[in-house]
Amino acid sequence: MSLINICRDNKDVFYRYKMPPIEAITEGRGNGIKTNVLNAVDVARALNRPTPYVIKYFGFELGAQTSISEKNDRYLVNGVHDATKLQDVLDGFINKFVLCPSCKNPETILKVTTDGHLNRDCKACGKVTEVDPRLKLVTYILKNPPQNHVKSEKKSATASANVIGGGRSISDIAAKQKPSAATTTLANTVAPPSKKVEVKDDEWAVDMSEEAIQARARELNALTLKDETQKYEEFGEWILKNEDEIPSDVEIFKKAQSMDILNDRMTVEVIAQCIFDEDILKEIEEHAGLLSKLLVTPKHEKSLLGGIERMIGTDHMDLVPQVPRILMQLYQNDLVSEDVIREWGTHVTKKYVPKQTCKKIRRAAKPFLVWLDQAESGSEDEDEDEDEEDGEEDGEEEDEE
Repeated sequence: MSLINICRDNKDVFYRYKMPPIEAITEGRGNGIKTNVLNAVDVARALNRPTPYVIKYFGFELGAQTSISEKNDRYLVNGVHDATKLQDVLDGFINKFVLCPSCKNPETILKVTTDGHLNRDCKACGKVTEVDPRLKLVTYILKNPPQNHVKSEKKSATASANVIGGGRSISDIAAKQKPSAATTTLANTVAPPSKKVEVKDDEWAVDMSEEAIQARARELNALTLKDETQKYEEFGEWILKNEDEIPSDVEIFKKAQSMDILNDRMTVEVIAQCIFDEDILKEIEEHAGLLSKLLVTPKHEKSLLGGIERMIGTDHMDLVPQVPRILMQLYQNDLVSEDVIREWGTHVTKKYVPKQTCKKIRRAAKPFLVWLDQAESGSEDEDEDEDEEDGEEDGEEEDEE
């Protein structure tokens, strides 16, 4: 299953915000016929919204009753609605409840204000915008606010001091997040527990609630990660700037060198996604020289397999049956070792593609893994036969003596 851009109007292949397309099947018959949204949880998770919000929106827009069972992971919409129709309806939900109207970025969270309005708080540009209160789903959300909703209440000086001095510090909470220089810097700004903090009522004070601290830590982590990945996005865009013809291997090598990413594993992933397509069997051999210079460690070999996996899973699912031949081509060109292929082929991961897609690719790779086992077994048998022949020859020589 290939991933699609959350904002489908954005055709950039390197658009970082992806989601799985909706999968749905029809159940029942007659008046009891229903549409089961099979991957509702995965879609909602990609949009960072509670799953019931998505299903309720379908119900309101399609004029149908819905059935939500979070415990059983079962989400139904009455009537017959194919996946294409639901995907079009979902675009409306994304535009109204996910994307920031200012920067069109999906990094927003929903907040219920004290006066009963629903806002989108964009973590990318900082814009806070109100969701149209006339929408039916707004009423449902106000009655069932998101779990991250915290009413903005004025805190007294004593309460603020207690939170800082006796509660958990930013460093404690930020430790749950991915370590980075940004979060370390943030942690170092916390006043020591022994230091009394006084905040006057007429002065602005930083919200030191646990939720606010976590939000700031996540934002700093996201900014750091964005800076780290931007250069690889630029590298990929450079390779694909001419859709009809990609740069030569020498040009790609020099470009990576000039960007100081030549020895990075992610460079291998980007190259694999950009230079391979439906003619990958031919292209592996053509680019073997470039790849051999980049694959300096087993980890780089894993990144090559990961990049190919993402290329197949997002754009070329028709290549899944060709996975054994692809692995054979990589193996015969000494680009990926047996050990790396075995480890990759026996471990399912969501790092590059959704888990179900990863399982399909791993199942397709099984014939090649079996061939590796048989080849290794045959090699051991040949060694044993040679040892036996050598022993017989030694015995004949002794008899002659």
